[in-house]
Formats: sequence, structure tokens, C-alpha cells
Amino acid sequence: MADPENPELTEKQKKEIAKWFLANAPTGEIQYVAKDVRLLMGDDRLYDMAAAEAFPLFNKDHLVVLEMPGRSGDVIISTFGEIDGANFFDPRTAQVATVDHVKQVCTNVRPANDDELPSAYIEEFRFALDAELCKYVVDTYPKGTCAVYCTRGKDVDGPGADFDFAVVISASRTSPQNFCNGSWRSIWTLEFKDDLQVVEVKGNMQVVAHYFEEGNVQLNTKHECRNSTIFQSPEDCAASISNIILHHETEYMASIEESYSHLPDTTFKDLRRKLPVTRTLFPWQNAMQFSLTRDIAIELGINK
Repeated sequence: MADPENPELTEKQKKEIAKWFLANAPTGEIQYVAKDVRLLMGDDRLYDMAAAEAFPLFNKDHLVVLEMPGRSGDVIISTFGEIDGANFFDPRTAQVATVDHVKQVCTNVRPANDDELPSAYIEEFRFALDAELCKYVVDTYPKGTCAVYCTRGKDVDGPGADFDFAVVISASRTSPQNFCNGSWRSIWTLEFKDDLQVVEVKGNMQVVAHYFEEGNVQLNTKHECRNSTIFQSPEDCAASISNIILHHETEYMASIEESYSHLPDTTFKDLRRKLPVTRTLFPWQNAMQFSLTRDIAIELGINK
């Protein structure tokens, strides 16, 4: 009989709780979390329902990179390349990959259809930017991957119209044997405004890290920025936009490193209680004046 003060959770509630833990797993750790969640639930049917909803959310949020069959390239699991729930477009290889979200593998790949590809005019800009960013990512991020998507105006066939791109950069470093995992994710939206002859650049960068040796320390920091450049030829636009991305990402990484160097003197000190329960500062410079045995003796009236 159910305890009225502690009612049994409904199946929907159990599924939502499991889904939350899976979707919020740290970088590179969802498979480990999944094993524990399945065991705790004790119900494979409910677990499968939760996993089917949580894994796609996790994969897209973390910009998970999967190798396509035949080593034909890598595909980033992102909303920008999502054709439907299981199929994702890779603009560099002009292929569509079918993925198994729960197993985190590509199961099939096919050439993209004509209606899934941008026009030759748009592809000229996209290809030039992709080439520039590939060099930058290889030099900057070990095991990093990037992709450039046309998000608006892919059918534009010449000057005189606006179009938008999205640049996605994803890099992760997983080392569970050393109790440390982390990732870098950045998304850049580019608005090519033909009438103003300007390209508006908006960046969203995120660093996530998890250290869990004899503890649980997580970092999740985000940064946004804006910039612009002149609407030029595909090659000139690519070089200018790549330099903007390099500048802002380098600046952000430097600011993170700078904050790390000051952690002992700032954040960690702020975690300490400002005053003890006595409401007086502890004299750290003269701590030897305190004696626990002496205080106990006085309290108990023991003469020593």
C-alpha cells in the first residue's frame, strides 16, 4: 500500500527525472550516466523512452561530432544541419548522415539532394570561409571540428540579396581515466547585408569542464560578442571573418586563463565564511595563542 506522505512517482515523473539527468550529463559522460540511470530506474521500457528524448537534446546541445561511415568525414550534430530527427547535413562533404542518437554513431550516409544544397553563388562564399576556418581550427583546437551552414537565402544566385551563415566550432577533450573532461563550443551567426555592404558578426562561446577526482567540480562559462566587416569578395570576406573569430576567441580564452590565475585570491577566498559564529575575525596571523586543551580545561574547571 502506498504511503500517503510519500506517494509513488508516476511513470511520467520518473521518465522526466531520468531525461533531466541524461540531458544534463557533463561532456563525454552521458554513456556513464545512462548506465547508472538505467540501473536506478529498474525499468528498461521507461528508460528507453527517456533516452530517446534526452540523447538528441544532449547531442545537439554539446555539438557532438560523429565520424561518418567509410571515413568520409565528420558530421556535427547541430540544429543548423538537422534535416529531421535522425538525419544531419554536413556542408563540407555535401552528405547527409543518419545517426543513432543513443549509441552516438552514424549508421548511414547519402549524397545531399539538390534542394538541400545552396546555390553556386552562396557555395562560393561558404566554401571560402570553410577553408579559412579549417586552418584556424586545426591550429587552435586539438581534435576540433568546424562547419559553415547557410541558414537563410541558400537559393540566392547572385548579388543583390541578403543571406545568412552559421559557423559552428566544436572541440572536446575527454580523459575519464584522469577524472577530467571538457569541451569548447562556439556558434557564430553571420548576416550578409547586400544593401549596406556589411557583414554583421555575432558570436556565442562556451567552455564546459568537469573534474571529479574525489569531488565534483564543474565549470560552465559563456561569452557573447559582436563585430562587423565589409561585404567583399568571397575570399576577402572569408579572411576578414576568420580574423574576427580568431581575435574574439583568443581574447576570451586569455580572459579565462587570467581568471584561473586569480582563483586562489578571489573566488576561493569568497567561498569562506566572512566571519565565524562569534562575529569576530579569526587572528590568522597569531593562531598559536589558541589552545583547545586549555579552553576545555577552563570550561570544565580543571586546574593544570
